[in-house]
Amino acid sequence: MNKKLTLVALAAAFATTAFAQQPQAEKKPVRMTHEMSEYFEPIPTKVTPGDILTHTAPSDAIVLFDGKNLDAWKSGRPNVDGPAEWPVHDGVFTVDKKKGDIITKQSFTNYQLHIEWCIPENITGKDQARGNSGIYMQDKYEIQVLDSWDNPTYVNGQAGSVYKQYPPMVNPCRKPGEWNVYDIIYTAPVFKADGSYLYHPRVTVIFNGVVVQNNTMILGTTEWIGFPKVAAHGAGPIRLQSHGDPSEPISYRNIWIRELN
Repeated sequence: MNKKLTLVALAAAFATTAFAQQPQAEKKPVRMTHEMSEYFEPIPTKVTPGDILTHTAPSDAIVLFDGKNLDAWKSGRPNVDGPAEWPVHDGVFTVDKKKGDIITKQSFTNYQLHIEWCIPENITGKDQARGNSGIYMQDKYEIQVLDSWDNPTYVNGQAGSVYKQYPPMVNPCRKPGEWNVYDIIYTAPVFKADGSYLYHPRVTVIFNGVVVQNNTMILGTTEWIGFPKVAAHGAGPIRLQSHGDPSEPISYRNIWIRELN
């Protein structure tokens, strides 16, 4: 072998051996710091909260009733395209069983709804004929309104129930003559191409500050007779029910809604 090539080969072998004998540098673990999980955009929009004492809504809410008129509502009677005709007085409006239901002019999908209702102090009747009304999300899914202070009825038909589906977890209803408050967080359904649910509608109901429905999965339309039905739909109005029972009518006030993405 050529002497120069031999020397080169020996030098390379020596270098390789020397490198192999050197201790390997330790790999230092990546140090986790609190900054690694922080981000600064997008910045949440500032919202001025409402005041329950003065019946003001949050600054980003759509006011559906401020005690003055029913301009945000219209008649909910079949084949009637006219104004809502329930009487407005003293900052509230009262169910008129002769005028049928009322619905919002605007349609909604996902939202937070605030609504206050009062059973009259001189209420008569019993069971489902005692201050009966209802709040329908997207005109299809009812949260029951009823005097449930001292009024036995089927539990999935008392105040705070998803009507005929789920009773409230507890009964925080105030006595007749006192105002009740619902805060409803509603998530609209998503449908498959065949009209069945991909995702069911869901609802959380806070009743006088107490959770009575906790992200409850609604099975379908809330039927008076029969079982829930499933029919694909898009955005829909909020309906307030005139049940038509002979007892004294209930009143509503301070209604606002915040649309949720």
